[in-house]
Order: sequence, then C-alpha cells, then structure tokens
Amino acid sequence: MRAIAVSAFRAEPCLVEVPKPGPGAGEVRVKVEYAALNPLDWQTADGAPGEAVPHVFPLVLGTDFAGRVDMIGSGDNTFRVGDPVFGRVTAPPLGRCGAYGEYVCVPQDSPIALVPPGVPLQVAAALPSAGATATQILTSTAVRSGLSLLVIGATGGVGSFLTQLAAARGTAVVAAVRGDEGRRMKALGATATVDTTSGPEALEAAVRDLYPGGVDALVDLVSTDTASFASYAALVREGGVAVTTRGVAAPPGIAWADFRLAPTAAVLDELASAVARGELAVPIDMELPLEKAPQALAQNRAGGARGKTVFAV
Repeated sequence: MRAIAVSAFRAEPCLVEVPKPGPGAGEVRVKVEYAALNPLDWQTADGAPGEAVPHVFPLVLGTDFAGRVDMIGSGDNTFRVGDPVFGRVTAPPLGRCGAYGEYVCVPQDSPIALVPPGVPLQVAAALPSAGATATQILTSTAVRSGLSLLVIGATGGVGSFLTQLAAARGTAVVAAVRGDEGRRMKALGATATVDTTSGPEALEAAVRDLYPGGVDALVDLVSTDTASFASYAALVREGGVAVTTRGVAAPPGIAWADFRLAPTAAVLDELASAVARGELAVPIDMELPLEKAPQALAQNRAGGARGKTVFAV
C-alpha cells in the first residue's frame, strides 16, 4: 500500500510502498480515506518520542484518520465491516500503523468512534487530536462561565476548537492572532483578538488594557522556551492558571499545568455529535493529496498554521 514514511528518525518523509497491515486480536483495519496533519507527525519524524519508545522502520507517519472498517480481527466486535469511523493511532510499536497510509489497524478499545450521519469523513479526520486536546484543556484549566481565557496560537487547529468550546461555555476568549485572522477568530466566538505581528509588547499592552488585573487563564500552544511562556503567564491574574502544551518549565508564582493528551472514544463521540448538531465548526484550511504530505509537514514545522490540513488518501 502507499504510505508516507521515514526510513530513520530525522530522515525526510517520502511516499513509499509498504505491506498492507493485518488486524490482530481485538483490532479493526480501516481503509483510510482522509488523514489529518498534526505537529506530532513531524515531531515523530524528527525523533521526538525518543529511541526508547518501541518503533519500527519504515515508520509510517500520521495520527488522525477517517475511513471505513475493512476487516475485523478475532475477539469481540464493537464495529462492523463498512462502518464509517474516525480516530487516533495510539498503539505501539510506533510506525507499525500510521494514518498516512491506505490502511491502518487500531485496537477496538482505542480512541475510535463512528462518524455520525451528515458529517463528511474529511471533517471527522480533522477532529481527534486537536478537538480532544481543546476539550481536555478546558477541563484542566477549570474555565467557567464568565471567566477570561487568553489563547496563544489561537488560529491553529487546537486554538480554533478551544476558542469555540470555551465561548460556548460563556468564557471571554482573547485570541492572539497574526495579520488578518482576527475576523475568522471572532466568527468562531472570540470576544477579542490581538494582532501579535508587532511583537510581545503590543500583546501585553492590549491584554492589560482589556483586563488590568490579568486574565483568569492562559493556554499557550506555541512557546517552546520558558522566557516566552513566562512573559505570557505574567498576564494571568493572581490565583489564575497557565497551561502549556509544549512541555515548558513552570514560571514562578503561577498555577501551572503541562498538558498531556489522553483521548477517549467518548470524547470523540462528543465532538462528532457537536459537529453533527452544527454547534462546532471544523476549521479545515487545506485539503491535499497524500503525496503532498512531506511539503505540508515542512510548512507546518515552520509555524503559522491556520486551521487544519487534511490529506485525501
């Protein structure tokens, strides 16, 4: 089957032919129709999980997928052949089955769920990682109605979902954007947007003007160094909370959470149902053929994502 893979960590991803995987006991095989790009995909290619994590080469990339059940392994069945499903690849070894391939095998008790009627498969493919991250971040920050939330990196997939979900709770979302993205983020529910093109000083001044005593919560989706994270965390009021998704060390004097995604099928069901009801918009920025994945990964690594990129497999 066709797949996007790397022959070694830090090698360039490329289109290759690999054997079609077969489902083991308790697994289903899905004929993938769409896969979605996540930063974790190029981080995996760069060796971010570490050599100690079980892995095989060629390592097929990709985490999020949507398609139809093609084959069912032995054991109890949750799904039937032909079911439209979407989910997230989590089972080791890394690279045995990735979403950037024509087929993927996943355990039936992993984060995989049925696609509701009326939800296109390319939309469902964009949900698992970004949508579940946004959902679980809101739980970790304990953001309640009437509170304020500053989102750094708001225009990407996670930020777009986070803005909508927080706004639906009555939370006042301040979205940090670059350039002309303010209108789109306000359409997704942001109370205010701040253009960061002029630098961090402009952001600080704008947030201080809106919330002189500080925002109640911060979610920083982009900072990879303590200094940047600390400068944003300084905009949080005393007793507030700052969340990072990039493993950055905690700044002094602020409640802090280093977020780690733990997706479940129940969370995916909740997200897909919200999409089916028209309560959650899925921000797909680009749809590309699978062979364009290497270029898209390089572009995502450079930063500035606007919504989600999906690949037609």
